[in-house]
Amino acid sequence: MQGSLKRFAKHLAVAGVVALGLSSHSVSAEASELTKVYHVYVDNEHIGVVNNKEVVEDYIADKVSSQNEETDYTYAVGEDVNYVTETVFTPQVDNQEVLDQLDQDLTVAVEAKTLSFGDNVVGAFASEEKVNEVIQAYKEKYVDADVLEKLDNDSASTEPLSVGDSHIIDVSLTKEVSINDKKVPEDQVLTVEQGVTLLEKGTLEDKKHTVAEGDVLGSIASQYDLSLEKLLELNPKLDEEALIKIGDVLNVTVYEPFAQVSVVEEKLEEEEIAFETETKESDDMYKGEEEVTQEGENGTVEKQYRIEKVNGNTVKSEVTEENVTKEATDKVVVKGSKVVPSRGSGKFQWPAVGGVITSHVGQRWGSHHKGIDISGVSNRSILAADNGTVVSAGMTSGGYGNKIVINHNNGYKTIYAHLDSISVSAGQTVEQGQKIGVMGSTGRSTGLHLHFEVYKDGSLVDPEDVL
Repeated sequence: MQGSLKRFAKHLAVAGVVALGLSSHSVSAEASELTKVYHVYVDNEHIGVVNNKEVVEDYIADKVSSQNEETDYTYAVGEDVNYVTETVFTPQVDNQEVLDQLDQDLTVAVEAKTLSFGDNVVGAFASEEKVNEVIQAYKEKYVDADVLEKLDNDSASTEPLSVGDSHIIDVSLTKEVSINDKKVPEDQVLTVEQGVTLLEKGTLEDKKHTVAEGDVLGSIASQYDLSLEKLLELNPKLDEEALIKIGDVLNVTVYEPFAQVSVVEEKLEEEEIAFETETKESDDMYKGEEEVTQEGENGTVEKQYRIEKVNGNTVKSEVTEENVTKEATDKVVVKGSKVVPSRGSGKFQWPAVGGVITSHVGQRWGSHHKGIDISGVSNRSILAADNGTVVSAGMTSGGYGNKIVINHNNGYKTIYAHLDSISVSAGQTVEQGQKIGVMGSTGRSTGLHLHFEVYKDGSLVDPEDVL
């Protein structure tokens, strides 16, 4: 527009110089007869000539002021009005014709402010204050207003955190904001509420979808909130009966946010330090046995996190400081490394701690008593009579109650019955004199005692002959 106006002004100037040159002898006499006129342009289109541009300016002012009386908006004409001045001898002007044309050409628009993120324009608002209200309200979806106020005033809390506490140190938008002037029709001016809704919804972006296993056209359309018709419109080579296969790429559209709210907070948490387990070996204990010599105890550590959330979703969390407030205590387990020969020596030891035989092998109460009964002990521990392998250990359905059977792998086998409790298990190798249980009175028993049997190559042996 400026170029065309300059060319027109230059043309007028040249014409004036030529006219004056042809009658140079009378310039001073005729100068007083020259008149200044104004060519009026609306959006680069010449609409006429007036003798005073105030005629046009007053018309525009009246047109705008009639709107300002009705609303709080600031109005202006929506078109660009410019003037080119010309000095002529015989002015040909028609002020009314220009005003009539202005009445047809000019519209009244709101002098608005647009909110944009990059190339994406959210919309136009009545003022910059309204734009800032939109941004503020959008941030308040994720952060309290008083926190935002403190951040704006640089008065956010800098006090040390207590365990479990947090404070927000920064709130920003993920894209740069730009606010620009623009004249728009009044019905295009958005309210703050409408602006926030648009920010939350976002703008449609073209995307691609790669077909995966189980995808069908209907499910793909639903995934992107599209109708099937719209999906087919975006992919003109498809129809409702088209077969799609894994790996096919389809055009889809999705709503992408204009910008998101990034919130950075610091948080102090107390966490446990899990204790570790240290294992030691001891040849004083049998292999398969273990003992906890020190119980483990968890420690504690205070960790300060820097957490970034985008629209309420955590996208980054890192530890910026940590302080151990209590060291963990390791658990110490001692495991036996002593290997016991599973083959017995053939020389049996007494299977109890002291005590006497209260019943012998032989007939008793009309039946054959297969072993000896021992009672009157110093303590109730039951001991393995020789090295061997535990064949079975547990409660029986017969009269033995809790019973242990040990194979000494040299032809001998021993049985220990009526136990109150058992401390070995099947398959375990035991050493001569090792505690295998506690004397009791389980099963069919006459009282607290140990019933002890011995077999050699499957035949019953009187224990008193080998003890």
